Amino acid sequence: MFETLILILDATLRVSTPLILAALAGLFSERSGIVDIGLEGKMLGGAFAAAAAAAVFGSAWIGLLFAIAASVSLALIHGFACITHRGDHIVSGVAINTIVAGLTVTLGLDWFDQGGQTPSLTGAARFTPITLPFADQLADVPVIGLIYSELLSGHNILVYLAFAMVPVTYWAVFKTRFGLRLRAVGENPHAVDTAGISVALVRYRAVIICGVLCGIAGAYLSTAHNAGFLKDMSAGKGYMALAALIFGKWRPIPVLLACLLFGFLDALAVRLQGVSLPGIGEVPVQAIEVLPYVLTVLLLAGFIGKAVGPKAIGKPYVKERA
Repeated sequence: MFETLILILDATLRVSTPLILAALAGLFSERSGIVDIGLEGKMLGGAFAAAAAAAVFGSAWIGLLFAIAASVSLALIHGFACITHRGDHIVSGVAINTIVAGLTVTLGLDWFDQGGQTPSLTGAARFTPITLPFADQLADVPVIGLIYSELLSGHNILVYLAFAMVPVTYWAVFKTRFGLRLRAVGENPHAVDTAGISVALVRYRAVIICGVLCGIAGAYLSTAHNAGFLKDMSAGKGYMALAALIFGKWRPIPVLLACLLFGFLDALAVRLQGVSLPGIGEVPVQAIEVLPYVLTVLLLAGFIGKAVGPKAIGKPYVKERA
């Protein structure tokens, strides 16, 4: 039982990684007042760009750079529509998701002629697992050895990066001047403008950071967790990250816990495929996959209270004239 639990938790870390990165991306964007339904599209675009570049250049790191560039480009389009032209945030985000879903398949068909997929990635074109020091030597030590060698060791660098970004995000949002301005813009942009700070500049910086993190999440999907790009491979993870963001009330640590919970349910769903439980029978996988969304609604409604976002979120800012 203990070994099975460790394996499920090990899978939880891997499944949660893109959720954590995308949720933190959304945190920066929405703390500045920009609603970002387009997390899904930026992640999917990053996944395709990473896999395509890694297949051509044979390097996962080059793929990561292309993923970030593609995602940041999409983030800037979203920012241009919502910040510069004060467009509807939801419409812009949905448009990005729809366009990217079609464009990635179209480009995949044209460039690689493999049904919208990219070639399978091998060797340096993928991020491979990292074995932590003494993991092999400690593998046979009861309890501690299994936790260290199986649960903590053996992940690729993007997994460790995702978890490291949680304290970095907390520090950036709550302990720096940029974070203070970011939160102020999301709460009261008029006061920020009165202080002589550009609301548009702060929000553009936020959406660029959002694009970088979504690009890393996309690169993880196609060059680390999988060995190439598949059609719609983000599979709703952007929307799940948004649910985790609301569940965590736009704060890094609770957002991390929400992502881990969703990842655990996802990992558990894989384990329970075809398994017949005593007194219940075979549990449909779909019933477990929908649990994160149902759980979010139930917890917000009855246990953790109302999730109140930044006051200026989704509201276009019009600069007051003297």
